[in-house]
Amino acid sequence: MPIDYSNYPKNWKTEIRPRILRRAGQRCERCRVKNYDTGYRGKDGKFYSSSLIMAALEYKNYDYFEHELSHIDLDKKPLKIVLTLAHLDHGLHDHSDENLQALCQRCHFLLDREQHMRNSRKTRNAKKGLVDMFEEVPSC
Repeated sequence: MPIDYSNYPKNWKTEIRPRILRRAGQRCERCRVKNYDTGYRGKDGKFYSSSLIMAALEYKNYDYFEHELSHIDLDKKPLKIVLTLAHLDHGLHDHSDENLQALCQRCHFLLDREQHMRNSRKTRNAKKGLVDMFEEVPSC
């Protein structure tokens, strides 16, 4: 989902984002995958860099596909890792370094999974005309 920069401070792109990415060493702070790397994810979520795969193919005495990559579908288009900054408190107001983490797409989704599920449920129910009985309704 595209980011709406109007919800962020003016120095988000020029100071905050670069500072957090520098702190993280341009790697996801959870799974350690490199920013802008290309490759494939296994069914277990592990990332296999295209450069690692190519190096394994060039190594003559080891059939990498028979061992570690047998569960990777190389017919699919490789994915590109783009690190995003995640608010650990799931809000948009606390932009302190302690509340921000550089995460790959997968780790960011896993962090926000419960929130995504709640929003999806709410959207589906709204389309059906259903109301959550336990949601706080604003008083008139």
